[in-house]
Amino acid sequence: MSLEQKIMDELKTAMRAKDEAALRSLRAVKAAILLAKTAEGGSGELKEEDEIKLLQKLVKTRKDSLEIFQQQNRPELAQKEAEEIAVIEKFLPKQMSPDEVKAIVQEIIRSTGASSPADMGKVMGVATKQLAGKADGKTISALVKELLAS
Repeated sequence: MSLEQKIMDELKTAMRAKDEAALRSLRAVKAAILLAKTAEGGSGELKEEDEIKLLQKLVKTRKDSLEIFQQQNRPELAQKEAEEIAVIEKFLPKQMSPDEVKAIVQEIIRSTGASSPADMGKVMGVATKQLAGKADGKTISALVKELLAS
């Protein structure tokens, strides 16, 4: 079942349950999918990795907004963002723990022969492909910097 079909099913369930947070989140995801499908040169269908990237982008923007709202002491807006993040993350693959990511990044560093921070680009290229959808880019980047610096 495609992501779009899953979203539509969840949307119907949320409508029946009158779940405002889920409705708001699912409508945003549906709109993003439609935009991606009709974008310039779009084939009208999204591959699974494109769907994951789209969901990750939606979560990232909400996390950024959440952080800003918390800094500005706006708990009502922060709460909305947190609710939307929780709904959208249900459609993402399970995220790896920092320890699991660290182990994989260490293996990538060994296999690429990277030894200094100058080799970060080489490691990041492999790591982002290998960990796509399973770990946040910020987390990967921080771990690569830390491991190459030591």
